[in-house]
Amino acid sequence: MKQKRQEKILELVERYSIDTQEELLRRLREAGFNVTQATISRDIKELRLLKTLSADRKYRYAPAKEEMRESALKLQALFADSVISIGCAQNIVCVKCLSGVANAICAAFDAIRWEDVVGTIAGNDTIFILSQTDETAKKLADQLKTMVG
Repeated sequence: MKQKRQEKILELVERYSIDTQEELLRRLREAGFNVTQATISRDIKELRLLKTLSADRKYRYAPAKEEMRESALKLQALFADSVISIGCAQNIVCVKCLSGVANAICAAFDAIRWEDVVGTIAGNDTIFILSQTDETAKKLADQLKTMVG
């Protein structure tokens, strides 16, 4: 359901000039998705939607580059299927995965170019993500936890 909703969000922001979460929520409900504003807010973050200035000089939501969007969808699918746990210690996020998939998940994660991430390292079943601060690591861990199925 989440993937279909997020695909619909991308379709809507490409088709219409949507400038508020409320408008996006209304259009999603018209399309048959019964969601809350909090869910929309999380989806916007996960999809890395940006507010950009359109030709008519109004701000609107727009998807990040195509490559980043594809990476975000791939990362979401990998997380849902393969992540066992996510923890945080100071400014490091630790992602425990099924054996053998950490490198693939880490590559998808890196392709998104997350803000406040200094770097990543992956082993066989563990990924360490170095964040700039303890606070940004906690926020990142919380965001990643929403992608675990």
